[in-house]
Amino acid sequence: MNFTISNSIRQIHFPPISEVKSWVAGRTVSADKPLIDLCQAIPDYSAHADLLDHLKKKLHDPLVCKYSPDEGLSEVREVVCDWYQRHYYAALNPGELCMTIGASQAFWLAMMVLCSAGDEVILQLPAYFDHPMGLQAMGVNPVYAPYNATNGGLPDTEQIDSLITSRTRAILLVTPSNPTGAVIPPKQLEELFQLARKHKVALVLDETYNAFIDTPSHHLFEKKNWGDTLVHIASFGKTFALTGFRAGALVAAKEFIHHALKIQDSMVVCQPRITQHAIAYGCKHLDNWVADNAHMMQRRHDLFRDIFNSENNPFILEASGSFFAWVRHPWTSLTGRQAAKRLVDESNLICLPGEVFGPGLENYLRLAFGNIQEEEIADAVERFKQCSESL
Repeated sequence: MNFTISNSIRQIHFPPISEVKSWVAGRTVSADKPLIDLCQAIPDYSAHADLLDHLKKKLHDPLVCKYSPDEGLSEVREVVCDWYQRHYYAALNPGELCMTIGASQAFWLAMMVLCSAGDEVILQLPAYFDHPMGLQAMGVNPVYAPYNATNGGLPDTEQIDSLITSRTRAILLVTPSNPTGAVIPPKQLEELFQLARKHKVALVLDETYNAFIDTPSHHLFEKKNWGDTLVHIASFGKTFALTGFRAGALVAAKEFIHHALKIQDSMVVCQPRITQHAIAYGCKHLDNWVADNAHMMQRRHDLFRDIFNSENNPFILEASGSFFAWVRHPWTSLTGRQAAKRLVDESNLICLPGEVFGPGLENYLRLAFGNIQEEEIADAVERFKQCSESL
């Protein structure tokens, strides 16, 4: 090429899921050992049939092909506010919502409103890989709270406090965690909220997998003036099995949303109307369906955990939740990437290497349960054991 690629972009690692899936592209897999995908964390089940029928009817409306307001249709945002009332006891109004192109774009909006180049955002290791990738692209410095294996990677409030500087603009946390599946307890989220408030920084919560836990993960929306401290990122794509629709939302104070719309307009203009109609239908009608799917995912997790934790398995399960398992691999001489490639080559298993979730995590792998059926779990675990026999 005769032009220059940004050095800051060159330093960002390639999308990890694309990298891992490239290892098996064009590979012939034997019928007696088919590929098991523990790589990408998306639901393997289809969106609800009634939701899809609803969208088919919407396609006959000429307006569905038009822009909506940047923040989304008011009637859709009202329905989403009702959903937040049921699930978080939150008394939101539509002005505190912006519908986004997935949770990823909500993250970008939040960080661009909060940060300038050279600012800092604190992330807990292991950190969801898209977050440091995005921060680095913006010229914002990710500051990592070290991974603590004794508590499954949950944040330590005092440790995070020690990392806050004059350049800190936000504490960014994911709960349930991607990659560990661990849920930050409500009491600790309260502590972190108060910490952020004391230091006048934002507490940004990415709760992409909030539909897959049984109880509300916090009561922060019930606080007076919650928007002075809390910024919330949601993914209805995971909730309603609409990941291809890119169905996210940013929830924040009205003033924050006002500034986010400056970026929204220049970045994407608006979330597609068809996606908004899908979210609205799901929020109105699919609470029971979502709960049933959450229980199914929990069964997968529980079965996997129970079989994986057998005495003769040298892989160590350090943390897990309904969608993820965070595993220490047994090959001390291998990085996570090398270990993941070995599992591909010897066992036809794909998963993510630990180092893509932050520095110093080469001894780990992330496993996702979205693509594995219950009847495949015993075989998957057996493949881990067989692969490790040549230690």
